[in-house]
Amino acid sequence: MTQTGHPRLSARTLRLLEHASGDLATASVTEMEQRWAWFRRLPADQRAGVVLVTQTSMANFVEWLKDPQHSIKLTADAFRSAPRELARWVSLRQTVELVRVATVAFEERLPNLAADDAERATLTEASLRFGREVAFAAATAYAGAAEARGAWDARLEALVVDGVVRGDAEESLLSRAAALGWDETAPATVLVGYPPPDVPPDTLSDMRGTATRGGRAALLGVQGSRLVVVAAGRDELPDEIARLIGAFGEGPVVIGPTAPSLAEAHRSAADALSGLRAVPAWPAAPRPVPAADLLPERALAGDPEAERLLVEEVLRPLSAAGGGLEETLDTYFDSCGVLESCARRLYVHPNTVRYRLRRIADITGRAPTDARGALVLRVGLAVGRLARSRGQW
Repeated sequence: MTQTGHPRLSARTLRLLEHASGDLATASVTEMEQRWAWFRRLPADQRAGVVLVTQTSMANFVEWLKDPQHSIKLTADAFRSAPRELARWVSLRQTVELVRVATVAFEERLPNLAADDAERATLTEASLRFGREVAFAAATAYAGAAEARGAWDARLEALVVDGVVRGDAEESLLSRAAALGWDETAPATVLVGYPPPDVPPDTLSDMRGTATRGGRAALLGVQGSRLVVVAAGRDELPDEIARLIGAFGEGPVVIGPTAPSLAEAHRSAADALSGLRAVPAWPAAPRPVPAADLLPERALAGDPEAERLLVEEVLRPLSAAGGGLEETLDTYFDSCGVLESCARRLYVHPNTVRYRLRRIADITGRAPTDARGALVLRVGLAVGRLARSRGQW
């Protein structure tokens, strides 16, 4: 390479290029305005950003002709000089279209500046190579912006999940969730379990993809040893929720009750977390297990909400129903579940006991003859009587 830059370009041609760089950039932008209606609709400051990138690229092109070894650095500099908001207004696809238009404009006008056919061929080849470098630089710039946005979204998502767990103020929570595309009117269900070992970076993105393919949004956050998922929709277990469960690590997964909206999802989170703390007391618990199925264990662990629910679901309705149901249930348990012995103690026929046990099951949704149902009813009776003795109802 000679002191004038490219071995096949004279010093005179390089000077002409320097003087014509502004006109070439203007001609390129004019062509963009004529060809693309969306470009004409851009705000003036964003079009000015495109002009700045084009002018910088043209100046870099001349510098590159002088020293082709600096091509990548110079083209990257052109995009670093652009306003940061430009990537929000102009997509990568649109940027590639603009680069294509600018390259065509260069190809049409650059040969006129050449001193001979050899220089014309050199300029044509150089414009194509430099256009390719600009396209790669644009892709790199947009990839960097996407990574930065992804990192910001991850931090924002963690804040939303943390806000749901802590029951943050509604407005701040909803504004952050809206920035992540969450529909604030959608029901929300919280799932809590343990993350896979070491939490591979792609685990959370895979879980988001699973939820999205199932037609529901999901917010995920790892909080210490817990993995918290806030899923849009109800707590039934269609296929997409079952796949979400499979993405948790080993151990139990607890599903909180569905909240009407994200603003009330902290109640679902509170129940799910309470269930996760209490589930070790039920080794045979299914996976996943609804928090509502863990009321006895949660009450024994000191959860006041579980105690309230047991009172509302067991002792209060049995007391209101009358008919000796509460006494029958106590006697049945004291008789170790032997129906005939229970009937003798109550001085009634065994069929009467059977009838009363069926009524208890209908009223509470828990069958005394089932081991799990019997546990819920027995703990419910105990918790309810303690609450009654304290004058809480």
